[in-house]
Amino acid sequence: MGLDRVTMKKFNIPDIRLLWSQDPRFINQFKTDGWDTIFKPYSKYPKTWKDISFWKNESFSENTLNDMVRSIGGDLIENVCLIDEYTHPETLKVGACYRITYRSMDRNLTDNEVNAIQNEIVKVLQTQYLYDIRS
Repeated sequence: MGLDRVTMKKFNIPDIRLLWSQDPRFINQFKTDGWDTIFKPYSKYPKTWKDISFWKNESFSENTLNDMVRSIGGDLIENVCLIDEYTHPETLKVGACYRITYRSMDRNLTDNEVNAIQNEIVKVLQTQYLYDIRS
């Protein structure tokens, strides 16, 4: 067995061609000195994102937001992150803008598919959590 195959087995790399990849998503996984690194698969399909802005209320919890978004979008949700926060100077209401990143591991996502998930997220934020969506 050659060193390539030993490396693949040790780090759980499924395809020998990855060993010559210049993709930073692959290379960055192995920049540490640790021998306990295990390859984490990544999608070869492009990501897309949608931003959502709303006024936070007293019951706001970032963990709850993340859980809700992932419960609706499932494995198509790659990331949910705060990209901006705004405090209204007169009302002192706090607004937040979150970026939801979508990506599939096995196919391209369509605009209709992403828009349907995003619309469902907005609907739940408005009806269940009573957030005022900012336009």
